Amino acid sequence: MRLRALRRMALVRLAVAVPLLLAVSAVVFLLGAASPFDPIYQYYGTRIFTAAEADVARTREALGLDEPVWRQYLDWLHGAITGDWGISRTFGQPVAEVVAQRLPWTLLLAGAGLALAVLIALALGIITAWRPGGWVDRAVVAVAHSLEGLPTFLLGLGAIAAFAVALPLLPAGGVSDGTGQGGVAATLRHLALPALVLAVAQLPWLILTLRQQLLVSLADDHVTAARARGLPERTVVLRHGLPVALLPFVTTVGTRLPELVTGVVLVEEVFSWPGVAEAMVKAGLSVDYPLLVALTLLATAAVLAGNLLADMAVVLLDPRTVRR
Repeated sequence: MRLRALRRMALVRLAVAVPLLLAVSAVVFLLGAASPFDPIYQYYGTRIFTAAEADVARTREALGLDEPVWRQYLDWLHGAITGDWGISRTFGQPVAEVVAQRLPWTLLLAGAGLALAVLIALALGIITAWRPGGWVDRAVVAVAHSLEGLPTFLLGLGAIAAFAVALPLLPAGGVSDGTGQGGVAATLRHLALPALVLAVAQLPWLILTLRQQLLVSLADDHVTAARARGLPERTVVLRHGLPVALLPFVTTVGTRLPELVTGVVLVEEVFSWPGVAEAMVKAGLSVDYPLLVALTLLATAAVLAGNLLADMAVVLLDPRTVRR
């Protein structure tokens, strides 16, 4: 029953995702056409002031910039369907290569930040709900509410000031040491601070959601009955209360994925992380249609896939959510 429900859910989401991705790609092209920036100026840079008009016209024709935007979009769409995502005018290489070079770094940062956020939220959410009203509970809730409105880039700058400047414990950016030497150890050292900032940016909602749901769950009749049977409090909280509270927690993780994507972009910029953020910013400034559309669709697909996985996890955790 659950496997059938998961398969049906995946097919429905896929049917919705295809037109949604098409609409997003069309909107990106329209916004690019409405931009006051001329891509040819970004392509040439300062050389545009000395280039001959005939050369500029040939370049514009070679890049397809002399075509109307709807024609450029149809050409791009045809190429994307056949596997050709075009050439990035910003980096002078195929879009697929740009994404392939930078996406693993973004996935590493996003995965580490999300995993760290979930682990910390689980630990603090359980502790605060286990001893509500205690000093740990009050401190964690106060800090969580304080962090809710703090911008991610400000968290990043504060982390650099605290842990890379005042207390030089961790690198301030990049993925390798100043000597140019990399390796797993160096990458992990450079990953620690941006991953922690990304996790902290997501923590308030995760902690407060789990704490509230666990408090509600611990007041349920089945938990009261478990306590009446003389079960240890640890067993009551972890085996009877937590499984029920995990359902809305998983849903919250799924709804936070758009904010996670935005947070990754900001964190990468602050920490000079070589992911897709730099490419996205340059593509936006250069009105680089092929690269800009590819990265926007990639971010949209990541959010859709994350929401699907979160909903699937809810179905696996609670069979009652399966529609018969």
